[in-house]
Amino acid sequence: YERQFHVTPDPAKLLAHDLTLKDIAEALARNNTNVGAGYIERSGQQYLIRSPGQVSTIDDIEAIVVARRDDVPIPLEQIADIREGSALRTGAATQDGQEVVLGTVFMLIGENSRTVSAATAERIEEIRPTLPPGVQVNALYDRSALVDKTIATVQENLVIGAMLVIVVLMALLGNLRAALITAAVIPLSMLLTITGMVEQGVSANLMSLGALDFGLIVDGAVIIVENCLLRLGEAQRHAGRALELPERMSTVFTATREVFRSSLVSVIVVVLVNLPIFTLTGVEGKMFRPMAFTVVVALLAALALSVTFVPAAIALFMRGTVAEDENKVIRAAKQWYEPVLRFALARRVPIVAAAAALVVLSAFGASRMGSEFLPNLEEGDIALHALRIPGTSLTQALAMQKQLEETIKGFPEVSHVFAKIGTADIATDPMPPSVADNFIIMKPRDQWPDPDKTMPELVSELAQAVAGVPGNNYEFLQPIQMRFNELIAGVRSDLAVKLVGDDLDRLLEVGGAIEDVIQGVPGAEDVSLEQITGLPLLTIEPDRDLLRHYGLNVADVQDVVRIALGGLEVGQVFEGDRRFDIVVRLPEALRTDLDVIGRLPIPLPPSGHSWPGDADPIDPATEQPAYVPLGEVAKIDLSLGPNQISRENGKRRAVISAN
Repeated sequence: YERQFHVTPDPAKLLAHDLTLKDIAEALARNNTNVGAGYIERSGQQYLIRSPGQVSTIDDIEAIVVARRDDVPIPLEQIADIREGSALRTGAATQDGQEVVLGTVFMLIGENSRTVSAATAERIEEIRPTLPPGVQVNALYDRSALVDKTIATVQENLVIGAMLVIVVLMALLGNLRAALITAAVIPLSMLLTITGMVEQGVSANLMSLGALDFGLIVDGAVIIVENCLLRLGEAQRHAGRALELPERMSTVFTATREVFRSSLVSVIVVVLVNLPIFTLTGVEGKMFRPMAFTVVVALLAALALSVTFVPAAIALFMRGTVAEDENKVIRAAKQWYEPVLRFALARRVPIVAAAAALVVLSAFGASRMGSEFLPNLEEGDIALHALRIPGTSLTQALAMQKQLEETIKGFPEVSHVFAKIGTADIATDPMPPSVADNFIIMKPRDQWPDPDKTMPELVSELAQAVAGVPGNNYEFLQPIQMRFNELIAGVRSDLAVKLVGDDLDRLLEVGGAIEDVIQGVPGAEDVSLEQITGLPLLTIEPDRDLLRHYGLNVADVQDVVRIALGGLEVGQVFEGDRRFDIVVRLPEALRTDLDVIGRLPIPLPPSGHSWPGDADPIDPATEQPAYVPLGEVAKIDLSLGPNQISRENGKRRAVISAN
């Protein structure tokens, strides 16, 4: 609630004293200023001249003289009520059914979200001890939690992948030292890859590091190691003894040169496959270019290590006898494989026909399945978009929000829920009071009653529960996913049909038909047409013919409406280094009464215009202005109007969305 000082005149008292709202505004402005008047010199000193005249209390405001009638001053307190109040609110924030003040940290373009989040958390800890009693500051949503979980997933995948490759190498190569030399390519190539990423500003994330395949990385090294072991065994057999270092170096050099082309070709093929990704632009480029860069750099690093480090390490460390025979794993595999191979070769036609039939059957099955180019990343939290009837007041929206949050908090998996309703003081994300962005933050999965419950199952249960809260429609998304959808396409949901046209009624008609079609599509959820109509409006439309008859301008009517209903800032009250606006407007009980609004007096200009059928309203002796009721010169109408008008490329549009 933004503190203000409200001056709320009584329209009847204004008429009784022949005063207008403008008179009050002008009196407040004339009696709430400080004036400087240069300086004077006395006795060799210079004195600055000032005349303070600002009000500092309600008593000061009440004592301001608005006018004189029959030589009697009329103070403001005789015709208006002065009290502390608050500005008209356009939005609110809630947490677990209670109103709170919500702050959002905005990150500069190009910054790292994890770094910014961590720095913000540190600054909050610095602020916490300075807060007054009864005030707490808590982080409700921290994106770094998801980033940390993603990094942990990448680390786990990399470690497990490396361990599996090492185990397989030891089993198949049959030589511990050779397996360790080959496996050493993994951390060394990772070191070179991360160095390249740092130099090029490529972040380590699920897309970039998650694409690394350690099997491909050690592929070239395995080829070279196997051929080196084969040639060293042959050389030892011919020499009848263990080889000396110069002999091992010569043998390894020859063996590496023999298979270098094969190793190079395998790397080039994978690199060429990734090159087209570098041509991607826009969002796709931002997402996939880091992946392609990481894969290409890792493969090139592994290739360089395969022809430098690996041969050198083999020549240095393979000093003992090198066995030429196959290890037990290979022999066991051959015992199982050879009979199967002989069986297949003896029945070539049926085997090929069966394989072809399987391919056709699989292709048919794949054509009937859904597919995703990029599966959704499960963020772990839920974004719930609550839509209410257009025109729902902020007070009513808060009552409905409390009921909604109490329902959500009933789930044992939910840690807390908070929401943004309407438009904040800084309108970075403008919405009407009928719309609320809810963020449902989940507990760690090990604290769930059923840790094996999937997120879609939980969302389905939430949807069923909140459907019982009247007056709401919902869209379920994820916090970061929702924001990215909005940034990319201007729409929060996964799927959007944009309908373009000039006629709002026609947009609503065709949009409703498209909404019906999408609702019939299997798998479509949260189908809704943008709320483009249905906003209650109080329209006060001046009648130009009557205005001309009374000698009034449209602005004369609009000024009265603006001051009486919307309020006019006429000055400020200072308390220390804080300042609060002084606002003139009608009392709240009168602002909402249509009869009172219709009787608002519009001052007539001091001339001889007449009322229809009546005598001159101006007293020639006093030249005091007469008044005409607002309802006499303007049409006051309650109707439904556009709820929002969205444009894209200069044209009106409506959006039918679904998940």
